[in-house]
Amino acid sequence: MINITIACIGKLKESYWREAIAEYSKRLSRFCSISFHEVKEERLPDNPNTLQIDCALNKECLQLQKKQFSNCTKYALDISGEKLGTEEFTKMISKSVFKNTEDIVFYVGSSYGLSNELKRSCSCISFSKLTFPHQLFRVILLEQIYRSFKIISNEPYHK
Repeated sequence: MINITIACIGKLKESYWREAIAEYSKRLSRFCSISFHEVKEERLPDNPNTLQIDCALNKECLQLQKKQFSNCTKYALDISGEKLGTEEFTKMISKSVFKNTEDIVFYVGSSYGLSNELKRSCSCISFSKLTFPHQLFRVILLEQIYRSFKIISNEPYHK
């Protein structure tokens, strides 16, 4: 069974996000193992400058990278990444599923994103040109992973 890790900045504060994550994690449990690796979001002043933001992103991403993900395919979720639709995302997931040797790590940044260094070490993908709150995006990501596994398994997905 493939292992998928969502490595992200910050903790989910609101119970409704945690409930949605729990629901999709439960649905996915028959297809894959889902885990989360959360690191603390760096504090920034109101109206931070570019240098302060870059410094915070580097610190956050160093924390994310402390956990060594070996034999993994790594994807950074970034608005400037390759734009994927459901079909392309499903193909991407299915490659790892059928290889059966590589797990997947998805990096989800804070409201300021991910460091350039981390993005250079991964394939960068995007679901949309739209900007999503990073907490909501975790739910969107899990929903798309679930949808992909339903497609791979030739099972209907309720629309």
